[in-house]
Amino acid sequence: MAHSLDHPSRLSLPEIEAAWLWKDDPPLPECTYDPELHTGPSHMIETSDERAAREAVAREVCTSCPALQFCYLYALRVRPTSGIWAGRTASEIDTAAQIVKLYEDMRRRAAELANAGAA
Repeated sequence: MAHSLDHPSRLSLPEIEAAWLWKDDPPLPECTYDPELHTGPSHMIETSDERAAREAVAREVCTSCPALQFCYLYALRVRPTSGIWAGRTASEIDTAAQIVKLYEDMRRRAAELANAGAA
């Protein structure tokens, strides 16, 4: 499972290229300009209201990020445990990853049944 240190805002450009399987110059994520906005404060505790406000702003930043799609696919792969990733919480990413896996399992099973019926 990924944690805030794996968040795109905390990765170097070569690490982003490797993580996102990007061959040329990857789009620079907007979160790199203010990492704590997306991962939370490092040395202080925030109230639930402060966290909700910070996450709302982070989601808004993500909406115009040129790396949004790459970040989302990366988050689905690494399954973060905290932070805002591609405008989604770790919990929302986990739910989406479960749905993607279910869909892929259903497609694979449908293909198996189709191949068995054709034999």
